[in-house]
Amino acid sequence: MKLYDYLPSGNSYKVRLMLSYLGINYDHVPLNIHKGETQSKDYKSKNPAGQIPLLELADGRLLAESNAILYFLAEGTPYWPLNSFDQAKVLQWMFFEQYKHEPAIAVARFIHIYAMETRANELVKLMPRGEAALAVMEAHLADNLWFVGSGPTIADIALYAYTHVAGDGGFNLSEYPNIMAWLDRFSDHPKHILITDLPMN
Repeated sequence: MKLYDYLPSGNSYKVRLMLSYLGINYDHVPLNIHKGETQSKDYKSKNPAGQIPLLELADGRLLAESNAILYFLAEGTPYWPLNSFDQAKVLQWMFFEQYKHEPAIAVARFIHIYAMETRANELVKLMPRGEAALAVMEAHLADNLWFVGSGPTIADIALYAYTHVAGDGGFNLSEYPNIMAWLDRFSDHPKHILITDLPMN
């Protein structure tokens, strides 16, 4: 399989983490979103949304959207629960990540790294939204080691990706001790990789 990817992207990082944890080999196809490489005619014929990540299977089938890719890779592994309620809880957290968490924390990070001169005014609204999302996570982790069940699932992978670099967006993670402890637990994996690393196979 092939993964079309931009290394600094948290959404792409989710997929690389999953592939690394599962020990799955693949071809890495880097694309620079800042140079418009995801907007080329060739790439948009594969993913009309012009976004990364994109997973291309060996038989040519294509799958976009990071959390959908996580689900596809996780089914039948310990990262996807067996019972339907826990499966729904995993989806609940993944929807939370895409609707409440990523739009604030990832965008604030993008602005701090790439667009402070043109978009800094957006941070006034983004910071409280990101802090609210982190507060929800902090409260949950006060009584739970993981987001669902007794071990990490793709809910943890989805939330880890942008949470662990939230400091890049101006969020002070030291104010969230339960999140900090969870980040340490999650990263204590023999095949853990950094956000700009390729998997170790």
